[in-house]
Amino acid sequence: MSGSGGTGGGDTPRLLVLRALGLGDLLAGVPALRALRRAFPQHETVLAAPSELRALAEATGAVDRLLPACAPGRAVPPALDWTGPPPDLAVDLHGNGPPSHRLLAALGPGRLFAFAHPRTPGIEGPPWYADEHERDRWCRLLRWYGVAADPADLRLPRPAGPSPAPGALVVHPGAGSPARQWPLDRFARVAEAVRARGHRVVVTGGPDEGDLVATLAKRARLPDTDVFGGGLPLGRFSALVAGARAVLSGDTGIAHLAVAHATPSVTLFGPIPPSRWGPPPGDPRHTALWHGPEGDPHARRPDPALLRISTQEALDALDALPEPSH
Repeated sequence: MSGSGGTGGGDTPRLLVLRALGLGDLLAGVPALRALRRAFPQHETVLAAPSELRALAEATGAVDRLLPACAPGRAVPPALDWTGPPPDLAVDLHGNGPPSHRLLAALGPGRLFAFAHPRTPGIEGPPWYADEHERDRWCRLLRWYGVAADPADLRLPRPAGPSPAPGALVVHPGAGSPARQWPLDRFARVAEAVRARGHRVVVTGGPDEGDLVATLAKRARLPDTDVFGGGLPLGRFSALVAGARAVLSGDTGIAHLAVAHATPSVTLFGPIPPSRWGPPPGDPRHTALWHGPEGDPHARRPDPALLRISTQEALDALDALPEPSH
C-alpha cells in the first residue's frame, strides 16, 4: 500500500474515502469500506486517515492507498494533500457535515456520497440519526446510494506475526476521555483475581498512556514482561489481541479490535451505550456491561454509569466468556 494520495495509474478511476479518525472508528467503518470495494472493484480506493493506521487499512482488503490525514480530537482535517485529477467518487465516512462535506466537495469529485445537512443543501443524501450504531450508520448511507452493505462484514484476517503473550488476558485501562475510564483500582483487582487463578494477565496502553499502564501494573503486581506501555506497533498490538484469551477494556479501540479478531471480550460502557458503539448483539464471545443512563462523553471524571460496573461484575462476565477459537 502506498503512503500517498497521488495520481493513480493511467485512467484508473479513483474513490476517496474520508475517515480521519482513530482505531475504533476505522474498524467500525470496515463493513462500509468493503461494500465500496465490492461495488467499485475497478476503482483505486484511497482512504484519508491517520498514517499510523496504514497496516490496519491494508488488512481490511478494501483500501489501495492511504492518504495521511488527521486533526485534533474528532475534528475534520483542514485540508487533504490530494494531487492529480479530482476523485471520481468521494465518500464522507467522517461525520454528518458540513465541514467534512465541504472538505470533500472542494476537491470537485464526480460524485459525493454523504448524509444530508441543512447547511450543505447541494448534497442530497439520507438523514443522520444520532442514536444509530456506528457500523449500521455508514452501511445505511451506502445503501441509500444503491450500494449493498453488510454491517456484520467486520472480521480481520489473523496477523502474520506471533502474539507477544499468547493466551493472556489483555487488560487495557485507557480510553479516549476521562468519562470512559473505569477506575484503575478496579482494573487492578480484576487482574489480581485472574492471576491468582494461575492465568497470565498483560496490560496495554497507547503512546500517551505510559504512566497509566505503569500505575496499574504496580497495583496489580505484574512483572515487567507483562507490561506493554507506550503504545505497541499496530501489527504487534493486533497480534496480541488476536492471540489473547480475552480482552477487558472500556469503550475504546481495542474493544473493536477484539471483535474484528473474534477474541472474547468484556467491554465496560459509560457514558455512551453499547447500542451505538458496542459489539454485535447476540454474539456470546462479546459482553457489553452497561447500566445507563447516557451521560456526557466529554466529562473530566468517570461517568456515573461506568462507575456502576463493579469489579465482581467484570470478573463474572470474564468467567462466562467462551474459550477463544484460536
